[in-house]
Amino acid sequence: MAELWEVLSEHFPEFSSGFWVTIRLVAISFVIAMVVGTLVAALRVAPLKPLNWVGGVFVEIFRNTPLLVLLFISYAGLRRAGVPIDAWVAGTASLGLYTAAYVAEALRSGVFAVGRGQIEASLSLGLDYPRTLRYIVLPQAVRTVIPHLGSLTIAMIKNSAIVGVSLLALGDLLHQARLVNSRTFQTDEVFFWAAVGYLILTGLTTLAVRGLETRYAIRR
Repeated sequence: MAELWEVLSEHFPEFSSGFWVTIRLVAISFVIAMVVGTLVAALRVAPLKPLNWVGGVFVEIFRNTPLLVLLFISYAGLRRAGVPIDAWVAGTASLGLYTAAYVAEALRSGVFAVGRGQIEASLSLGLDYPRTLRYIVLPQAVRTVIPHLGSLTIAMIKNSAIVGVSLLALGDLLHQARLVNSRTFQTDEVFFWAAVGYLILTGLTTLAVRGLETRYAIRR
């Protein structure tokens, strides 16, 4: 126990720096995932088949490609092709788009949970389909899938560790833990505190999702 606290006290700056980098990485990726995922979900449920096809292609590509492969393509691949992409842009875009594919499918299932009669009533009152989707369908769909979106956010927090240990080396929590371990060789203690950091983030996310679910989720 004494060794655990000794490792934390001696290397707290590294752990805290990695912790905040992980928060930034997840926060930016979350915004990308929600915005892109909502747009793709709208394409998936649009009444036009070509739009459905575009949304489906996006989902299949990003959902079926491993995150690590996306990171190599978005960073090493694009840089080799002459695109001067930054490591942060590559990391957040890859994690965000990867998660967006799952967000889109979650929202699509939420859209199907909205009664068809509400959509028909909205159209009969003069709203076009895009505004019906924006004001009537998607707000209810998001409320329906709050627990699922919470699970995806927790998965994204854990997937952020892949970004940190890849060639991008963004200096997140796991990356800093590996650096400390390479200097101290106190593997158990170092990765214990890394695990605690991730548990703090996932635990806070769980509490936030439960609060949102209690307040907004639709129970059927």
